[in-house]
Amino acid sequence: MRLACVVGTRPQIIKAAAAWPALHRRHHVDLIDTGQHYDDEMAGHFFGELGLPPPSHQLGVGSGTHARQVAAMMDRLEPIVLDDPPDAILVFGDTNSTLAGALVAAKLELPLAHVEAGLRSFDRRMPEEVNRVVVDHLAELLFAPSEHAAANLRAEGIGRALSGSGVGGPAGSEVRVQVVGDLMQDLCAATLDAARDPASIRDAAPGAVAALGLVPGGYLFATVHRAENRTPGALREWLSLLGGLDRPVVLALHPGTHRAIDENDCAVPANVRVVPPQGYRTTLALELHAGAVVTDSGGVQRESAWLGTPALILRETTEWPETLEAHGGRSALVGRDLGRATAALARLAPLGAAARDATTRARSAQVAFSGAAEAIAESLETWLTR
Repeated sequence: MRLACVVGTRPQIIKAAAAWPALHRRHHVDLIDTGQHYDDEMAGHFFGELGLPPPSHQLGVGSGTHARQVAAMMDRLEPIVLDDPPDAILVFGDTNSTLAGALVAAKLELPLAHVEAGLRSFDRRMPEEVNRVVVDHLAELLFAPSEHAAANLRAEGIGRALSGSGVGGPAGSEVRVQVVGDLMQDLCAATLDAARDPASIRDAAPGAVAALGLVPGGYLFATVHRAENRTPGALREWLSLLGGLDRPVVLALHPGTHRAIDENDCAVPANVRVVPPQGYRTTLALELHAGAVVTDSGGVQRESAWLGTPALILRETTEWPETLEAHGGRSALVGRDLGRATAALARLAPLGAAARDATTRARSAQVAFSGAAEAIAESLETWLTR
């Protein structure tokens, strides 16, 4: 079967890389890159590092408002799909690239499959939440990473046969929800052994990171990229929070966030060392050996949970509640509140135990394979053949 696989951001490239071997064995896959993350630091070198072939099509959309970005993606994607229609369109996650791919599939009445379906933060102020909900209601085949995500879909009435026509597929087609596991978990499991050695954050780490002379547990690893954290007020709040944690912080900074800091003349605290976004393996190593992680990224939040690294989440809601302390995890929602962050850090990653915990974690961490890629590839074959 022929699949058009739409990606555009680092997390989507990671998911596609985890799925690629299984998909490639069973299907002909055209990889289409929207260019939502459009530079080598953010996405370009990920294709080679993670073993993905160059995309069949580069849309080159780049940045812009949500409306302009989605419109440009649809405008450039539609003629590609019309020229050589695939048997199905496969989209990942919750970005504008996901939404654009889903809308093109629905308008052209092509089958649509959604990987990472059913996630909900229940906060419609988040653009990603709006994208998730719309895509899940358009898709015919929904690959949920967990039973919790599948339950969210059932609560919204997703999973019944379609009685009408055109909504993502032909009249009477069945909407299927399948719990398949997590592609990012599988890639994390496959990469973990390469990240265990402390040399992976010291001698083997590239450029600016290697120059920091990091030691296990001796730093916090931070990433900040969401739009709500780029407003002038938000920038100053979370930068102040990082400064107030009073530990060395390695901040792998998204280019858009970096630009916002510069444009608003925000001061970076003295304990914060800014480095460019890192490749997948180096990022995983930085998470594994850190005293704790500070992030607004859902992907980093999950990786930290699998590795066992404590995490402070710079948000008030999350689509991954199973990672939180209340559910037995080691992450805490702290927003941009220094008091909450300081208390959570002292509770989850006390300074006196940070080096010992990081060393023990690197030696003993185990991440199970969920088998998501094979389940997705097999389900697509069965679904499309039928």
